[in-house]
Amino acid sequence: MLAEGSGPPVLLLHGSGPGTTAAAWAPLIAALAPHHRVIAPDLLGFGSSPKPEPGRSLRSAWTEQVLELVDSLSIESFAVVGNSAGGAIALSLACARPGTVTRVVAVGSMGVAMPLPAGLDALWNAESAQAVANLITFLAPSDASVVAREAAMRAQPWYSELFPAPRQRWVDDLALTREELAGIAAPVLLVHGAQDRIVPMRDSFLSLIEALPDVRGHVFGRCGHASPLEHTDEFNRLLTTFLETDR
Repeated sequence: MLAEGSGPPVLLLHGSGPGTTAAAWAPLIAALAPHHRVIAPDLLGFGSSPKPEPGRSLRSAWTEQVLELVDSLSIESFAVVGNSAGGAIALSLACARPGTVTRVVAVGSMGVAMPLPAGLDALWNAESAQAVANLITFLAPSDASVVAREAAMRAQPWYSELFPAPRQRWVDDLALTREELAGIAAPVLLVHGAQDRIVPMRDSFLSLIEALPDVRGHVFGRCGHASPLEHTDEFNRLLTTFLETDR
């Protein structure tokens, strides 16, 4: 877990790419820490955290893990930023603790019923770190892919066990129902890359926009699945403004 700064708490939840850890948020942590207490855990199965229990719902396991962390730190309210699968968990937290989650930022987010995207299926199914690294370069042909490649090469040996086939079930597992999404009271900012081939806009972003009651969206052009890395300065300004705007 990474923790820096002081002020209103903000949790940062990484996605499900191979080798991903809390360290993926380093540029954003530096931007937020002067005015916020920033906490970025390694979700179960990633970084320094142990594997989740076999067969358990990942949404349930990751949501419970984060809530236990929040309670252990005596945090009464917090904003949460989640990327990809982490976006689904951010929405799940807002659903589970409506009086605790103050704002949600979901980036390239899952969290809604959709078909398994081909890019995500290939990523979860890659048989080796090198294969994943090569795939990332194809799916995210930008400077951000260099960072993702490095992360892939650090992937835990059990990564391939996290998302066994049929992988559609893991997309379904991370999806909130329409009723759950409609019940989220916290303001939500959705951020997506127009060229995202891991979680395409048509599969997730548009459905979430329709389902959430208090939502605004931002789409980065010339951007894939990693807008915090591909458009770092713009993303950080967008996020800071959203977190600090009084409602």
